[in-house]
Amino acid sequence: MNFEEFRRRSIKLWNAIPLEYIDWKPDEGAMTCAEMVVHVLESEHIYHQILLAKGTANFSGEFNTPFTSKPFKSIEEELEFAKPYRENFTQYIKELSPKDLDEVKIDRSDARYIRTLGDMLLRIAYHESVHTGQVLDYMRTMNVNRPRLWD
Repeated sequence: MNFEEFRRRSIKLWNAIPLEYIDWKPDEGAMTCAEMVVHVLESEHIYHQILLAKGTANFSGEFNTPFTSKPFKSIEEELEFAKPYRENFTQYIKELSPKDLDEVKIDRSDARYIRTLGDMLLRIAYHESVHTGQVLDYMRTMNVNRPRLWD
């Protein structure tokens, strides 16, 4: 599954962030490395909930997640915490049919779009990929070794 490959590369990158730089960020408006990792893990869970509900119409106000207000401890602990949510998400994907990908619509009128389930899955993967690139850029700016992700 492509989602497993995206995550494998993300984990390889996240594990390469030196501990002394985990709270580094390029400016006050940016996320720290730790916040970026949590953001990716939490966003996947939120996206999964949106897919299950076929959109955001059933949500009101802030979307509370189990990641909210949980202090960051380490990459390992964050991955362990996210593991059951990740497993639920990948199981959901495995059960989809090609017909589902084309015919199920996800209503994100709140974000001004309605897309097919297949398109939404690509958006989720793209979201993680963008943040992988951001962390790579952070590491370049910090002048630390970056892992070779294109193995």
